[in-house]
Amino acid sequence: MSQKETIHLRDLMPEVLERMDAIKDSFGLFETHESQQVDRSAVESVMRELTARLDNNFPYFHPQYAAQMLKPPHPVAMAAYMATMMINPNNHSIDGSRATTEMEREVLAQLREMFGYPAEGLGHLTWSGTTANLEALWISREINPGKAVAHSKDSHYTHSRMAEVLNIPSIGIATEADGRMSLEALETALKTGEIGVVVATLGTTGLGAVDPLADIIPLARRYGARVHVDTAYGGFFTLIPDELDAETARHFAAIKDSDSVVVDPHKHGLQPYGCGAVLFPTLEIGKYYKHDSPYTYFASTELHFGEIQLECSRAGASAAALWATLKVFPLTREGLGAIIAPGRRAARDWFNLINASDVLQPYQKPELDIVTYLPKVSSMSQLDEISHKLFVMAADTTRPQQTHLATYVTTQSNLEARGVELDWDVPQARIMRSVLMKPEQEVLIPEMHWHVEQWTKRAMGLPSGLDK
Repeated sequence: MSQKETIHLRDLMPEVLERMDAIKDSFGLFETHESQQVDRSAVESVMRELTARLDNNFPYFHPQYAAQMLKPPHPVAMAAYMATMMINPNNHSIDGSRATTEMEREVLAQLREMFGYPAEGLGHLTWSGTTANLEALWISREINPGKAVAHSKDSHYTHSRMAEVLNIPSIGIATEADGRMSLEALETALKTGEIGVVVATLGTTGLGAVDPLADIIPLARRYGARVHVDTAYGGFFTLIPDELDAETARHFAAIKDSDSVVVDPHKHGLQPYGCGAVLFPTLEIGKYYKHDSPYTYFASTELHFGEIQLECSRAGASAAALWATLKVFPLTREGLGAIIAPGRRAARDWFNLINASDVLQPYQKPELDIVTYLPKVSSMSQLDEISHKLFVMAADTTRPQQTHLATYVTTQSNLEARGVELDWDVPQARIMRSVLMKPEQEVLIPEMHWHVEQWTKRAMGLPSGLDK
């Protein structure tokens, strides 16, 4: 029986480099041109300066960093990425990247299976969720020309921005008190006949809210609109329905009935930036990508990724890194799901602690692994002031650091919808937002909560445990 252990990049690279050098040498030895030769001491000096300058960063890799959506890439992914960059394939055509094209096909098949899409669907990896969403909206524009994109007002700004790029209207749909798209407001917009595609976000960037996809799909179909699902952040929660509320799990299960879906493996999938993916359930979509040029080297008759994407050159390293990672952590509850689940449990645990706090209160119950909360104060201006002080205290890079936090801007109406009563002396204020993407955070929640409480007390001018 194999024994599991923590592995580091330095453990993997010597053998990887040796094997890649052997592959390169098998094609025949040659002398590097003198123009590429360097002074070793100068390069070593540059590398020392580089590492020194990289020290001027927040500890994004550390479990005590709970601010933005950052999950460190796994050493397996980094080793595979670097190995592939040594030969630098471009996943544009099979002729130019036979090995990594096959790997990309395999990981796409796994992603389609995870979402319940047919095995013979279409799709490819992208540099980002932004690019992936652009492609899905572009396809919708081609199918329903001139019609608008509808998305929740809490969705990522990429949808309204990409609508501008595509020269089509965008309509922001109101949300309910839990941050989910309002079905009533959506139907009102659909009745106009102006909407060509509805974007359902399963895991909004700010709150981690899950739009009611299972109800959006039949509603959109009734009015002839397509449904695109943005799961750039939340897609891999599909693997852990047992950790989700029943209603949330129902909407993830409905992805299989959508017209397109986007997911970012560089968020929860342990990949380095950038690695996104766009998927369609049918090959028919390929006709919208069709193009021809005299310099494109499609020598074989198979379908090339360059024929079904808006991007041109793409690093085959992204496909290789994701392929290697999914070999080690397959898209199952016991594989990658076991890495996703602790963050969900951590969010639940922290919500319960905040709910029992004498200086903090929840903004809303977390659906995934984003926790939002605010200091207990009397006015909107005080809320903004204390939240800012709390953010600054947590952002102090003095080491060892306890917990890094982020803020989220909200309004009077949003606070009132969640039962918060304040003196509304200013129109908006910052609250606190924490993203618990790292599985190690599950055991750190009591410590993190203690520090946040003490910082809050200090910001309020109250006695704290930090003063002892």
